[in-house]
Amino acid sequence: MCPRDFTHHLFSGCASKRGWRIGAGSLSPWPKCTLLRLRNRHPLGSGELNGFNPRGRKGGLVIPWHSGSMELTGPADENPFRDARSIVPHTPSSGCSQKSSSWIRRLIPFNFWEEAKKLLVLSGPLTLIQLLTFMIHIVSSIFCGHLGKVELASVTLAIAVINVTGISVGFGLSAACDTLISQTYGGKNLKRVGIILQRGILILLLCCFPCWALFINTEQILLLIRQDPEVSRLTQVYVMIFIPALPAAFLYQLETRYLQNQRIIWPEVLSGIAGNIVNAIANYVFLYVLGLGVMGSAWANTIAQYAQAIFLFLYIVAKKLHVKTWAGWSSECLQEWDTFISLAVPSMLMICIEWWTYEIGSFLIGLLSVVELSAQSIIYEVSTVSYMIHYGLSIAVSVQVGNALGAGNIEEAKRSSTTSMLCTGFLCLVVGVILAATKDVLGYIFTSDREIIGLVAWVMPVYVAVHVFEAGCCVTSGVLRGTGKQKIGAILNAVGYYAVGLPLGSVLLFVARIGMIGLWLGLLISAFIPASCSIIYIARMNWKRAAEEAQQRAGVSQLASEDLNSAPVLHKMALPSVGAEAPNGVVLTRITKNEGLTYQLTLQEATPALSTVGEMLSVKQLIIWRGLAVTAAIAVLAVGVLIRIMTIPH
Repeated sequence: MCPRDFTHHLFSGCASKRGWRIGAGSLSPWPKCTLLRLRNRHPLGSGELNGFNPRGRKGGLVIPWHSGSMELTGPADENPFRDARSIVPHTPSSGCSQKSSSWIRRLIPFNFWEEAKKLLVLSGPLTLIQLLTFMIHIVSSIFCGHLGKVELASVTLAIAVINVTGISVGFGLSAACDTLISQTYGGKNLKRVGIILQRGILILLLCCFPCWALFINTEQILLLIRQDPEVSRLTQVYVMIFIPALPAAFLYQLETRYLQNQRIIWPEVLSGIAGNIVNAIANYVFLYVLGLGVMGSAWANTIAQYAQAIFLFLYIVAKKLHVKTWAGWSSECLQEWDTFISLAVPSMLMICIEWWTYEIGSFLIGLLSVVELSAQSIIYEVSTVSYMIHYGLSIAVSVQVGNALGAGNIEEAKRSSTTSMLCTGFLCLVVGVILAATKDVLGYIFTSDREIIGLVAWVMPVYVAVHVFEAGCCVTSGVLRGTGKQKIGAILNAVGYYAVGLPLGSVLLFVARIGMIGLWLGLLISAFIPASCSIIYIARMNWKRAAEEAQQRAGVSQLASEDLNSAPVLHKMALPSVGAEAPNGVVLTRITKNEGLTYQLTLQEATPALSTVGEMLSVKQLIIWRGLAVTAAIAVLAVGVLIRIMTIPH
């Protein structure tokens, strides 16, 4: 049988039953042809179902094809083909070789190096962004360290208060965008991205009011936990000056999330550099030229927060990075607050539980001695820098997974998840070896006190072990944010850190009296529990269900594989032609060559996009519920002001 007869026989036995007419032109002789495999599209585009079968059974459909074009025509309601996914050479495979390499394929995903390259290229600048944000506070401490011990202690304590009661809250709440914006952008519902940003702006600005209520009572809280009165007073001065900077810090977090989840990274790096330059200059002028002391440092920090937020905003506008996703302010931003908050609060808890644990640990160690507190401060600074390396990768995998699920590409989401964990293991090994090799000299960077340096060297091996599981927590939390499973991460962190690790560390610290190493042993257990449980959960995750939820959040719908009547038609489209468009809105957007004769075809379907998902509230309901939210936020601030007035010393 010649190739043409075979093709006619094959399609007359299968496709013609559905009323299809398929023609193949310019077919070369059988031995020289390239094989075209038409794969029935998975409902979510995962590529898991190979072959075509109208009744839902798996089967391979292979036709010879070379340099000609292929026409697919037929009634729109009877099209059994969903996608043309790949063009692959027909090569026999060895059963023995498949068995011998199966365990490797399970451990290392297909196209691992390509995926790892994408993640690392994305995570590098993201890590730099986190370091630049962290450097603003470090520079403030360095400048104030030359003023005196009380000033240094006051600024350090003020920054800790601001981070715990302010920055961490906005940082965590804005992480809801890692789910919503990444999935919506992946689903190509671009205008909805702007509405999500508007919604985040309103909610985070309202969250400033409860944070301010804590800010204005900083001195009373510090005196309540028996801090030095003069240090408490100067800390209050610093925090009060920082109050107007909190909205700028929150908006900057939203700006960065808005761009990061669209894979736009370098503007944030530039804004971070600009903020640090402004901060350094302002600190020098206010502290050494004007002699404003702690007040000058606080004003410098405030100006730096506004500088980087305004710089990034102007960059977005100047470069028109917002044009595709911003259609102007819309009343729809008042809808779906419950969806945003249901992701924002667990995101905040997932981040803040770990953050607050380290701050609580530093406070507990401070009750022992100055030497151990100094050693703890050094290890804490080292752990912060080490953590940021992995947090950049965490954001990168969150973006990758969210974009993939929003586009319905399950396999890419799974591949990104697995690759990120393998990359984390390698980075942990590198960082761990460096820290272990330098443990005896690391303390000299911060101090010349031999007792403190020796204590740092003694605790550092335990921290290296903590770092391994801490990095695992960090990257798996990125996967959970990308899939919208923040509640799982929040629960695991609460159990690991507050139910087990912190109580155990406190017992070892104060009852067993083994010193600060006892706290770090408790933190080791704290990190192990959520890290191991998160990996198990992700390995057993229902990715199909996660993709369905992602596309629902994105406001896009995908055609079900069983719904053949509504399937799109590929009409007279030559496969190698990028940009060809079918009557029903199916567009071949690109063809990429991977290896040999393997090609990846990307089809974009015209699916209905929604700017609002779920039930919409009426105008009356919006006035009531959003009015209550504003009233509650203002009421919390009013209570804080009342407490301040009643407790202030006369």
